[in-house]
Amino acid sequence: MENKKELILNKEWCKGCWICVEFCPKQVLDMKDGKCQIVNLEDCIYCQLCEIRCPDNAIYIKIVGGNDHD
Repeated sequence: MENKKELILNKEWCKGCWICVEFCPKQVLDMKDGKCQIVNLEDCIYCQLCEIRCPDNAIYIKIVGGNDHD
């Protein structure tokens, strides 16, 4: 069974720096009211550039399922 990936965003931790938005190669993210928003989740390739670049750890990729040990 293949692992499923989820894009998780903690808006409370987001300081609105735009870094994740600027690094996303698929324009999955945008800013609204000074906070990051997921706007095109279906286009996400889970490259983790947003996760790697976010200075506040407000966004990350979560791996779910795939084996009997989860």
